Amino acid sequence: MLCPHEKSVAPQTPAEQLADSPRARSIVCLRRKCRLESVGEVLSAFVSETRVATSARQPGFGGDCADYPLDSGVALPFPQMKSPAALPLVVLLGPTASGKSALAVWLAERLDGEVVACDSTQLYRGFDIGTAKPTAAERRGVAHHLIDVLDATEEATAGRYRELAIAALEDLRKRRKLPIFTVGTGLYLRALLEGLAEVPQRSEDLRERLWKSAAEHGPGHLHRILSKLDRASADKIAAADEQKLIRAIEVCLLTKKPLSEVHRSGRQPLAGWRALKIGLMPAREALYERVHKRTDTMLERGWLQEVRELAESGPVENAKPFDFIGYRELRGVLRGEMWLEEARQAIEQATRRYAKRQMTWFRREKGVQWLTGFGDEGRVQREALAKLHEGLGRPVPEAGGMDV
Repeated sequence: MLCPHEKSVAPQTPAEQLADSPRARSIVCLRRKCRLESVGEVLSAFVSETRVATSARQPGFGGDCADYPLDSGVALPFPQMKSPAALPLVVLLGPTASGKSALAVWLAERLDGEVVACDSTQLYRGFDIGTAKPTAAERRGVAHHLIDVLDATEEATAGRYRELAIAALEDLRKRRKLPIFTVGTGLYLRALLEGLAEVPQRSEDLRERLWKSAAEHGPGHLHRILSKLDRASADKIAAADEQKLIRAIEVCLLTKKPLSEVHRSGRQPLAGWRALKIGLMPAREALYERVHKRTDTMLERGWLQEVRELAESGPVENAKPFDFIGYRELRGVLRGEMWLEEARQAIEQATRRYAKRQMTWFRREKGVQWLTGFGDEGRVQREALAKLHEGLGRPVPEAGGMDV
């Protein structure tokens, strides 16, 4: 209510009301008192003070900040977050050879971030050139995580990746660094963000019996079994994909539930983080041209020699990484099963098909802001940075003032 001696004033606009809110004053106070510069630091302090205020049952945010007038034009950090504890997590999606690593390093340098690989092939030590791991020069001093964490004989699964990624996120949270994920394996990203269903461990005895039954009854036998147990899952798995069929049957028999039902229950989404997703979508022909040039570059860097040394160093012949694109073809060259030029063409074709499968998967991902072009192009980098500034709640720099 106005005092009788006061002049009437025009009602505040919604923007002015937001800027004059206790929450906004609290944030400005924190920035001034603590001189916090990075988004991560501001949020960490904001969360800490929020918790103190809640535990003390104070009526609002900021308390002792009333003496600090609100700066005009201050952008509130993370306005879209569902709770004060939801920290930002950047996700870069795109097909192989689209420049995700280059974009990640560029953004990390400007947003005080570190790169987290989300690629099933880059987990393995020693398999470097053919998996397109960024070199030391390409990393430019930016820390990278979840690269070279498994031996060739170890099994990489979506569940294990999720465990490793959550541990990496906790480390980054403590050090107030922005996580920037470079995603080549869509299943791993989904496992991290949405969680995995609780499925039983493998039963070697059951698997052996299923393999024997398949050998006795011929093609299509496993698919017919799964169709009786879970028609919905059988419709999604090819009759020739015996590995997936056996796993699906195994889960059905051990849980006494259809696999499709098991997958719908028991998921625990990633808590405390919110994903800001940027997708790279280069023109198909340009992407294929890059795939071919990158294959040539990899071979020139000594990819064949890397495969020779790996084969001689002791990993078992059926180790999973030897089945990656390029490694199986080049091992064929070493065995005299094909010429190098034949291997080159086979690698290029397999990589093109892989890129197509990746895009099919990524297009189903929700909440992605797509950019046309490659991640090492200046225009794409500036657009990505602008979108992330908006998502992070930072003021968006003028186009002419952006660091390139």
